[in-house]
Amino acid sequence: MAGTDKNKESKSKKESLKSLVQELNERISKDEESEIDGKKLIEEIKDSDLSEKEIEEISDKISKEDVKKEIKNIKLKNSSDKKETLIPLEDYIKCAVHLGTKVITPHMRKYVYKRRADGLAVINTALIDEKLRKAIDFLIKYEPEQVYLVCKREAGWIAAEKFQEVTGIKTFTKKYPPGITTNLALEDFFEAELTIICDPWIDKNALNDTARLKKPILSLCDTNNYTYYITRLVPCNNKSRKSIGCILYILSREYCRKKKISFKAKLEDFAGNLESQ
Repeated sequence: MAGTDKNKESKSKKESLKSLVQELNERISKDEESEIDGKKLIEEIKDSDLSEKEIEEISDKISKEDVKKEIKNIKLKNSSDKKETLIPLEDYIKCAVHLGTKVITPHMRKYVYKRRADGLAVINTALIDEKLRKAIDFLIKYEPEQVYLVCKREAGWIAAEKFQEVTGIKTFTKKYPPGITTNLALEDFFEAELTIICDPWIDKNALNDTARLKKPILSLCDTNNYTYYITRLVPCNNKSRKSIGCILYILSREYCRKKKISFKAKLEDFAGNLESQ
């Protein structure tokens, strides 16, 4: 009888292990299918949207009149909210942080409050500020050596490098080496607890590596982004130099304040000249 019980127990363990492996394989398969479907959707979006150059040009042409008009609209929409924003509303607008794209994904629809006459989506600035506060509260849980930032888009290189300079957080611009956090055999392999990306599509290699490790991801997300695997997001224009600079300036300033790191940088150091070109 004892031998029979042991055989039954052994068989039960094998079946449980087989079931677990099968479940894991099915989950991996689903993730891969989801990633493929996401790529198809993103490619379709890119074909129907404005180019990055066009968005950069629109962002740079915001006039003083545009600033006044948008501030008035924001105050009317958020008349009951008297909370002071992280930076003056005027600076948010000058940096074109609120300008989205012509495409609005289902994931980002809730952050948009209107479309402009030219078809561009406009992101609710109050929600940008609110999500930034939550992103800061999340970011300060980690020490600089536990975090890295990726910004492959050229428009964000200056801001990303400044972010690294003031916070001490490792930053990758131009190119992120795939597998650098997942492949132990790589010479430059390192471990991190949090990944910050400036665009889920452009910085997809870092996103995929982090997702495989099941670690958290903080991302800047525009209206044409999908937010698969994103833990915390900041809805914003992530295509233009001024907007990326503005968001990274706020994140780094508040991070340094909370961590008691000296911070002497100005918004212009990240975003460049705020006046219309």
